[in-house]
Amino acid sequence: MERVLRPLERASKQLLFDCKMCGQCVLSSTGMACPSNCAKLMRNGPCGGVRADGSCEVNAAMRCVWVEATGGLKRIGPPQSKTFLEPIDHRLWNSSSWLRVIDGTHSSPTPIRPLPAPAREIFGFEQACKSGRFVVTVEVSPPDSSDPAELIARALRFRDLVDAINITDGAGANCHMSSAAAAAILVANGFSPVAQFSCRDRNRIALQGDILGAAALGVRNILCLTGDDVSQGDHPDAKPVFDLDSISLLRITGRMRDAGTFASGRKLGVAPNLFIGATANPFVPPYRDRIANLEKKVDAGAQFIQTQFCFDVPMLADFMTEVRTRELHKRCAIIVGVGTLSSARSLRRMVQHVPGVHIPESVLLRIAGADNQKAEAKAVLVETMRAVGDIEGVAGVHLMGYRNDEVLAEAIAESGIRRRVSTRAA
Repeated sequence: MERVLRPLERASKQLLFDCKMCGQCVLSSTGMACPSNCAKLMRNGPCGGVRADGSCEVNAAMRCVWVEATGGLKRIGPPQSKTFLEPIDHRLWNSSSWLRVIDGTHSSPTPIRPLPAPAREIFGFEQACKSGRFVVTVEVSPPDSSDPAELIARALRFRDLVDAINITDGAGANCHMSSAAAAAILVANGFSPVAQFSCRDRNRIALQGDILGAAALGVRNILCLTGDDVSQGDHPDAKPVFDLDSISLLRITGRMRDAGTFASGRKLGVAPNLFIGATANPFVPPYRDRIANLEKKVDAGAQFIQTQFCFDVPMLADFMTEVRTRELHKRCAIIVGVGTLSSARSLRRMVQHVPGVHIPESVLLRIAGADNQKAEAKAVLVETMRAVGDIEGVAGVHLMGYRNDEVLAEAIAESGIRRRVSTRAA
């Protein structure tokens, strides 16, 4: 039967859907757009790097598979229930999905059923997010060195200014000290880090091991990411992994904590005590449907969300209206990404080379026309922080700006944002 059906299935589905024969066909759940065509193998919605015209982050000549899927799902009609697509079973590649439908072994999308959360002790950053106080986090890239002194010195600049320090995981597909190791160094020096874990470079075995190891070293805050395209980094010849997407990693990490099991079902001796987060990007296509992807991440277990750079406050306000309609701000802490670079030229280059970043032309022209562009960029940042803080449902801000630590620290102090009470509903 396999020998008979497989060539028929391959020929017909390649013609109609550009099928890659993953052996686990989910076309009815993805608007008849095959997710195996996604360069990052995303199984549960678009990544945050979709270009402004709806094209793929990795291949600009191709329309994003998930932009196509979103349109297809609208034409098919809403699903009967909310579901996840499980990670790919790589043993089934190049086999027939039709045969498994016939014999009843074809898997269906998994209904969303949150695990009951056991009672557990909560720590600094999680306490801050649940306190009702406006929280502030900042992003720091790990050093290109085995000496931790540079990392500690950069972190000290933000002592008493932030509630947590994000440690990036090969941001921009560039190599640095590992996020888990850098986060553990900060823990040992009295800081509260958020360790980022990207699906780009490791499979599900390595990711679970690294998260467990980080927890053993005192790292409590985890941010689950799909990851950037390798072609944009300093190792464009590297092989991308993308065994999981961020939503699958959220669910696996949540099961490690709440059920005390690995993804395989094998029991853990002691479950890690983790505060689990994810990212959102309200500023890229499919704009109106980004909220559904956010909701799926919250359903998957995200307790805090950090967004991409916000330079367009009205666009964020529109997004937050729908967040409040679905009451997602009551289920997780929405922390809005803000930041700056030192000139309009640097910001424009970021827009051109970092898919997912949106900066209105009016902002770029304002900074470009200033006598002191660095000071004007900081002024825009301070104004943005204050405006974001006024939007109902926002729990805090997350500052980013590569090697711009001094300006970010000054902006936090000048904005007075630390004295705010969160507008997030209890």
